Amino acid sequence: MGGACFPAGLAQFPSRVPALHPSRIPSIPTMGNVPSAVKHCLSYQQLLREHLWTGDSVTGALDPAQETYQLLGLPEYVKIVEVGPRDGLQNEKVIVPTDIKIEFINQLSQTGLSVIEVTSFVSSRWVPQMADHTEVLRGIYRYPGVRYPVLTPNLQGFHRAVAAGATEISVFGAASESFTKKNINCSIEESMEKFEEVVKSSRQMNIPARGYVSCALGCPYEGNITPQKVTEVSKRLYGMGCYEISLGDTTGVGTPGSMKRMLENVMKEIPPSALAVHCHDTYGQALANILMALQMGINVVDSAVSGLGGCPYAKGASGNVATEDLLYMLNGLGLNTGVDLYKVMEAGDFICKAVNKTTNSKVAQTSFSA
Repeated sequence: MGGACFPAGLAQFPSRVPALHPSRIPSIPTMGNVPSAVKHCLSYQQLLREHLWTGDSVTGALDPAQETYQLLGLPEYVKIVEVGPRDGLQNEKVIVPTDIKIEFINQLSQTGLSVIEVTSFVSSRWVPQMADHTEVLRGIYRYPGVRYPVLTPNLQGFHRAVAAGATEISVFGAASESFTKKNINCSIEESMEKFEEVVKSSRQMNIPARGYVSCALGCPYEGNITPQKVTEVSKRLYGMGCYEISLGDTTGVGTPGSMKRMLENVMKEIPPSALAVHCHDTYGQALANILMALQMGINVVDSAVSGLGGCPYAKGASGNVATEDLLYMLNGLGLNTGVDLYKVMEAGDFICKAVNKTTNSKVAQTSFSA
C-alpha cells in the first residue's frame, strides 16, 4: 500500500473507508525530532498532530481540545511529579549504576518537568537500590526552575539529605497499619511522631515537605481501606506542615468510583489545591482514576517514565502510571503541563535500555515499535 500504515484488515475492505474531501485532509508539517518508527507512517504523523504531541498549534485543530477542560470541569494546568528515579527504580533487583541514575535525572530535567523525585535517604539494608543517594543528589545538574525532592523516613535520614544538598523532602506514611509496619517498621502513630520531628526540622530550615499516604484505595494485607482512615492520616500530615499530600493507590486496585469516594471524604478536611494522586496501573485503571481526580479539582499527578516501579511491600503491584501515557491523555484534553512528550520518551528509552527492560508505556511501545 505504498508504505503507509493501516489497521489490520483495513486494506481488505476498502469500501468501508469513507472518502474525505481534499479540504478536510490536514496538511502534515515537518515532524522534527520524531522517533524513526513514527516517521515512516503517515497515519501516525496525523495522530501525533491531532493529539498535540509536538506542542505546536494547528489552526482550528486545538479549539475543541481547549474547550474540553471547561466542559469537564478540568484544571487548565496539571503539574506532573516525576517519581521514576526514586519510586520507579527502587524495586529493580539489579543495582543501577550511579552514573546511569544521574544521566537519567539530567535527561528528565530537560523535558520541562518541574518536579523530579531523585532518591530516598533510607537505610541501604531496606532499599539497596537507594544506597548511593548522596552521590546521586550531589552528582545531578540542577536545572533552573526544577525541584528535586528526596524521601526522608526519619530525622537521621533528613539530616543526611540536608548534608547532601536536599532543598525539598518528602515523608511517606500509609492509611494501613499492616502496610506501615511492613514498609517502615512501625505503627501509624509511631510513624506520625517521626514525621512530626522531620517536618518540624524542615520548617525551621525553610525546606518544603511533602507527605505521602500509601494504600489510599486498598492494602495488600488488609484489603479495603475506608476513606475515613485515609482522611485521618492525610489530615495529620497536612496539619504538621506538609504543603502537599499525595494519595497513593499503591496496589493499583482502585477504580474511578473508589477514587471519587475517597477524595470526597479527604477534601472535607484538605483543599484540592493541597492534594495529589499517585496511581499504580495494576488493573489498568490508573488513567481513568486520574481523570476522575482531575474532574474533582486535583491538578497534581505523580507518574513514572516508562511506567517504572512497583512496591517491595505490595506483592503483585505493577508500576506507576507511565508519564508518557499520562502526557498523551492530558495533551489530548488540551491541558497544559509544560512537558515535552518526545523528550520524556527519549529519557524513558534511555533508562529501559540501561536496565534491560521493555517500557510499560503504551505510547512509547507504539512509537518505538518497528
